[in-house]
Amino acid sequence: MRIIHLAVIGMLVFAAAYVYRIKMDSTARTEKVLQLHAEARKEREAIARLRAEWAQLDAPGRLQGLADRHLKLKPISARQFDQLKNLPERPPTIVNPNDPDPIASMIDKIDPDIITGSLPAPEAAQ
Repeated sequence: MRIIHLAVIGMLVFAAAYVYRIKMDSTARTEKVLQLHAEARKEREAIARLRAEWAQLDAPGRLQGLADRHLKLKPISARQFDQLKNLPERPPTIVNPNDPDPIASMIDKIDPDIITGSLPAPEAAQ
């Protein structure tokens, strides 16, 4: 009978220790969650502060004042535009629009005698 009592007391001590460990783990996790909530709240406050500062810096009146102070811009008038007949000629087309491979046609049209900075100059013929 004493063995049973000792076994039951041992199991009760083990159960109490196990419950205490579970309680301590849950307390530690609760503290971690509260800490994370506090950090998230601080970050939200920082974001709100930065948004308010951005709204202040991005205010149209402030930007207009900075533009007036630092840029030498003048308002445009309708007379500043040129007529269509004074536009330069359209550049020549390098690629035939009906060509199935426009890149290959541009490569074929490149003059091989052109010297660029990426290719060494050919040696003079002697």
